[in-house]
Amino acid sequence: MTFHPDAATGSSLAGQRPRASVADYVAIARPDHWVKHIFIVPGIALAYVLVPDRPGFSILTVLLGFVSAAAIASANYVINEWLDAEFDAHHPTKSRRPAVAKTMSPAAIYAEYCALSLFGLAVAWLVSAMFFAVSIAFLVSGLMYNVQPLRTKDKVYVDVITESVNNPIRLMLGWAMIDPGTVPPSSLLLSYWMGGAFLMTVKRFAEYRSIVMTHGPEVLHLYRRSFRYYTEKKLLIVSFLYAQMAVFFLAVFLIKYRVEYLISFPFFALLFATYLWIGLKQDSTAQAPERLMKEPVLVGVVGVLVIVFLGLTFIDLPFLTTLYDPVFLDFTWGGRGAVP
Repeated sequence: MTFHPDAATGSSLAGQRPRASVADYVAIARPDHWVKHIFIVPGIALAYVLVPDRPGFSILTVLLGFVSAAAIASANYVINEWLDAEFDAHHPTKSRRPAVAKTMSPAAIYAEYCALSLFGLAVAWLVSAMFFAVSIAFLVSGLMYNVQPLRTKDKVYVDVITESVNNPIRLMLGWAMIDPGTVPPSSLLLSYWMGGAFLMTVKRFAEYRSIVMTHGPEVLHLYRRSFRYYTEKKLLIVSFLYAQMAVFFLAVFLIKYRVEYLISFPFFALLFATYLWIGLKQDSTAQAPERLMKEPVLVGVVGVLVIVFLGLTFIDLPFLTTLYDPVFLDFTWGGRGAVP
């Protein structure tokens, strides 16, 4: 079963589809997805708090950084939507995307991709050499994910790992806006990466359940090859694995760089649980992360977490050092070795 509007009549796709407008070429750049750059903000905040000899804070640098990141992300979205068109035609909602439902010019698509990429890199160079290098990695990750012969989005499990690498890339972009002379701690990068893998796996879990329930597994397999090997059980188990790895690396980072941040750990756990709860809902917004801002419970948990994290940045709790100093309680009478 295909959801392309021309499929029902059997007419040629190019012959029956309306010609794309300028608005359609703007739409495939997905400016509505720029909200995902919220993942840049922790990089900015942590670099500002943790790096003692950072350069002076510049609002202009941060603004340029966000402009560059938005342009490069849009370039990735353009190539993503264009190369996914034949597969998105089988998706119940993505079949309405311009690259599927409209006749678009390949030359215009590639010109748009090149223009956004070059503009994003040019602005990135104005930010810093480090920011520029990470921006190149951002572009390369999009090519690896979407373009043959790699096209990692079609490879089971590898699809999640390579898509979620954009999380630590965004963290590094934020960090480089504040301190282009260092890189974030590896424990933080790994936690961010595994956290992103958890988010993307739950997204696939929600998508799997929704499409199979309404249209059957055949449609799902035509839409994305990797789904031929996934099941609900596999996706749920793997999401749990990624969540555990994310919190492990997070705990290492929290203890090593500011032990007070450990107080925020239960709120991080609540955040993971809340997202999984959303993923289990029917027609879950986890299928489209750009719509997650409409989930009031999730927004509330994030808000509380931010407040707690900010508070712990300025409040010292020396007694927490006992959490990483080895301590053994002696319950013997009269000291160790005494007979009770």
